[in-house]
Amino acid sequence: MSPRGVAIPDLRERLFAAAERVVARDGAAALTSRAVTEEADCGKGVLHTHFAGLDEFVAELVLDRFARSAREAEQLDGRVGRGGVADNLRDVVLTLLDSLPPGVVGLAMTRPVAALRTREGFRSGAPAFDAIQHSFTAYLRAEQRLGRLAPGADAATIALALVGTVHHLLMTRPQGGSGEGGSAEARDTTERLLSALLGPHTPPTP
Repeated sequence: MSPRGVAIPDLRERLFAAAERVVARDGAAALTSRAVTEEADCGKGVLHTHFAGLDEFVAELVLDRFARSAREAEQLDGRVGRGGVADNLRDVVLTLLDSLPPGVVGLAMTRPVAALRTREGFRSGAPAFDAIQHSFTAYLRAEQRLGRLAPGADAATIALALVGTVHHLLMTRPQGGSGEGGSAEARDTTERLLSALLGPHTPPTP
């Protein structure tokens, strides 16, 4: 599923970012086509010119942010053998939380048609939590081959636990964004989980 005829390369992201700001500031109920275009400083009809309607727009926003998060998780591949395993995983988890604003994650739930379109996108192969879990698992197995993760560690289960934690933190984080308090709590929760899953921190490779 893709928006119809978005001609300006950055228009899609401009509208998406505007929608995120509206939801973070005023809540999901305040999200209307007019609110988005006013926030984006665009013409009033721009959203409906390029999307079939607000439901398609919301679905595309959710799918885009999950795809962005999946790309962030893929960055773990470049960290194999570098830094500490727990540190690398923690950094990516916290980055994922920033990539998936809580208001956006829950947005489609308030609009049944948007939720249906989002599910259709996932069924069609759009990346979601399963893609993030795959990146975690691949990273852990690569570190295991290098001897930086215990041979008996269950990489797939560790990855599942991390993805479950990301989901939990997203669903319980305040709607207003990722302030210092929320970030500190997320960091503490992630570090405690990693300590339980991995044991003592693996020292960084010199």
